[in-house]
Amino acid sequence: MAEDGIGEVAEALTGLVGDVGRFQRRIEERMEQQEERIRMNTKHARPPLDSAAAAAGAPHAEAMGSYLRSGDDDGLRSLSLEGKAMNTAVSADGGYLVDPQTAETVSTVLRSAASIRSVASVVNVEATSYDVLVDHADIGAGWATETAAAGETASPQFDRISIPLHELAAMPKASQRLLDDAAFDVETWLARRIADKFARAEAQAFVAGDGSDKPRGFLTYTAVDDASWTWGNLGTVPSGAAADFSETDPAAALVDLVYALGARYRANATFVMNSKTAGAVRKMKDADGRFLWSDSLAAGQPAQLMGYPVLISEDMPDIAAGALAIAFGDFRAGYTIAERPDLRVLRDPFSAKPHVLFYATKRVGGDVTDFAAIKLLRIAAS
Repeated sequence: MAEDGIGEVAEALTGLVGDVGRFQRRIEERMEQQEERIRMNTKHARPPLDSAAAAAGAPHAEAMGSYLRSGDDDGLRSLSLEGKAMNTAVSADGGYLVDPQTAETVSTVLRSAASIRSVASVVNVEATSYDVLVDHADIGAGWATETAAAGETASPQFDRISIPLHELAAMPKASQRLLDDAAFDVETWLARRIADKFARAEAQAFVAGDGSDKPRGFLTYTAVDDASWTWGNLGTVPSGAAADFSETDPAAALVDLVYALGARYRANATFVMNSKTAGAVRKMKDADGRFLWSDSLAAGQPAQLMGYPVLISEDMPDIAAGALAIAFGDFRAGYTIAERPDLRVLRDPFSAKPHVLFYATKRVGGDVTDFAAIKLLRIAAS
């Protein structure tokens, strides 16, 4: 009997040990699952550049992030990427085309920047230049009779305007320790730094660039009195005073500027001026005491001057003697921006140790394509 009791106790202890083992294994499995969830949450803690990147571009973002952080290009080489922003490895240049999510972030900031880009004609090209054919002379015509021979009439004239693409570059840097930090969103940081640099450089060039290794700005062309305007120059209207607007009727110059532009351009015309000039213009009133300037009634819409939208471009000159302080025209017809759609990034961990340099380049050009579509206000008495 005693032996039977000992056997039962031993059997009970064996079962208890088995239960404890199963319970321990279950706890270990739960801990492993919890650790896996924590690891995955940490891995994806950094927000993507946009929701589309999270849904459709995760492999691209991971590969690009790995390249920017450590220089590991295995992911870039193994991915067969679609779209123009990252479809070719540039091994000869030591870099790669930026992934679609980063490139779209840069492009979005550029479009939203206060520059001529927002009102000009923008085209994407794959070549090194973009040619525009402009017909600026009318075809002749005359009345004919039933029996008389028809005479020859004037033929149209074409101008070929070539817009070369120039390289725009930015080279921000970050320490390797910062790149190693998983909490640092390197993609968004890089996109914002590049976008800010490119936006400011482009905006200045589209207004006052000399055309040497950069786009040519519309203010660099010869400005002549509108009464003697010819193709290849930009027509001007005087402000009515040597260094300011006329004291007696300052609004008259703006009226003259609007109607110096041809009727077919006025429908899509925009005023362009800097903030200081806008501050002076918005105080002007017409003969009935009404302000010429009207603020937008809808969020995101530009203010209007005499019924036309106003673009505030800080690269326009201040009001001063001889300055071309205000532009008015149909910039979609008058100014063309040509650019390649890709953005290239070269990672350089050697030149500025312990920092890592990111050399980003983009190719863009711009030029006036219709000299009749833009008129300028010159600060002058006559």
